[in-house]
Amino acid sequence: MKSPFHPLIAIVGTTGVSKSRLAVELALHIKLRQNAKIINADAMQVYAGLDITTNKMTLQEQRGIEHLLMSFKSPGEQYVVGQWVSDAAKLIDEMHTQQEVPIVVGGTAYWIQHLLFPNRLASLPLGHEASNQPAPLSIELSDSIQSLSTQLKEIWTSLPASAPSASTDPTAAHDLHALLSAIDPTIASRWHWKDSRKVLTSLRVAKDHGKKPSDVHANQAAEVAPRYDTLIFWLFSEPDILNPRLDARVDQMLEQGLLEEIRSVRELVEAGTSSASDTEASNASPPPDYTLGIFQSIGFREFDFYLSSSPNDSEQDKRFREAVDLMKLSTRQYARRQIKWLRSKLLPAVRSSDRTKLFVLDANNLGDEWTRDVRDVALDLTDRFLDRGQLPDPTSLSSLAARILISEEDHMSDGVELIQARGHIICPTCTTDPSRPLMVEQGEQWNLHQRTRRHRRALKKKYSRRESQNNSDVESTSLLPLGETKRDPSEVTQSP
Repeated sequence: MKSPFHPLIAIVGTTGVSKSRLAVELALHIKLRQNAKIINADAMQVYAGLDITTNKMTLQEQRGIEHLLMSFKSPGEQYVVGQWVSDAAKLIDEMHTQQEVPIVVGGTAYWIQHLLFPNRLASLPLGHEASNQPAPLSIELSDSIQSLSTQLKEIWTSLPASAPSASTDPTAAHDLHALLSAIDPTIASRWHWKDSRKVLTSLRVAKDHGKKPSDVHANQAAEVAPRYDTLIFWLFSEPDILNPRLDARVDQMLEQGLLEEIRSVRELVEAGTSSASDTEASNASPPPDYTLGIFQSIGFREFDFYLSSSPNDSEQDKRFREAVDLMKLSTRQYARRQIKWLRSKLLPAVRSSDRTKLFVLDANNLGDEWTRDVRDVALDLTDRFLDRGQLPDPTSLSSLAARILISEEDHMSDGVELIQARGHIICPTCTTDPSRPLMVEQGEQWNLHQRTRRHRRALKKKYSRRESQNNSDVESTSLLPLGETKRDPSEVTQSP
């Protein structure tokens, strides 16, 4: 007797490889035998409007296929992975009851991973109530709590119900990060102090589990319990082919009205802020919080300086070009992060499961080759999967598939090693206020930061001050009596 079969098809990959197009093609094909629906797994496409900014399919492109969990949240609303996993799981259960096939597609790979492997979500869903009987603390966490300052102990004892905004309450946001740094430096380095929502989630994980969050991640790395029988298609395009395509897509989005779309949302936010603060002396609106809601979309932060400047500014053309270049750079960097996640986190989880199969499809070309190398291959594998037939060795599909799946990079640890690889470091040169440090992700982001105009200007200013101070010390020393040297003011004691 065969075991129960709960099929799910997931489509992952970077932006710009036609994942949504494949999802529609698969749904139309499956509907010849049974119904199929598409569940959106793009963190930005859950928000209503902003169709250009988030690159949503048009109704015509959807070709009558029902798309779920798309365009149902307001732009400023917070919607996180735990909520999406809960909503998606309910829909999938309903679809399986109706003998329908769910197709999950989107670029937010970690959402999909936490849906497929539920016990790996080291976080708490929004609305989670702390237990009246908190988990006993590990010896290491207990020692860390005991060594906290009085201020940090008070924060630990009474964690806020919601994360403070770094733009409106930077002190509270930084204090939260200081607390996390004190009890778990490894996980704290992963988050920027302004990303208060993730910092608070990590602190709640510590309370919920009674362990350091990094220890929770490490323990879960060895625990893989798939929820469904899953067929995953990873659409892959080589970076040197993908990057020009992404640049061209940014230009196309601008032609379609991306800038007007961003401007309209900014105006709505500013209008709402001003009306809420009419009684205050100043109506100046704080900048959007780019760690929340739709404002995380690539484009908002990149065009902020340009849209905040006066239209009559002589530098506007230059700022526009810089914003476009920055958006293209951010898009390429996002694609690299997507690949890194799939290789170092999703693949190890898939390899540990006998209910999940992943196939890499060659999406280097989007014309007739895409139909042959992506669509046709996916349709054949889908038929075999739904018939519960024998699937081929994933490395046998193509030389590209073999190279990606056998790469040594795939074997990076799924726990602490990956967290440390993406840790943040403080730039002492650009930090003017220690309580508001400028933090940059190490590696490529740090290398890019060191080449920015801001960093070079701060470095030059720092060296100029140091040289000026040295010259001043030389002049002062030359005026001292022979044999005496200038002492540091801190070494001078007051007479009683």
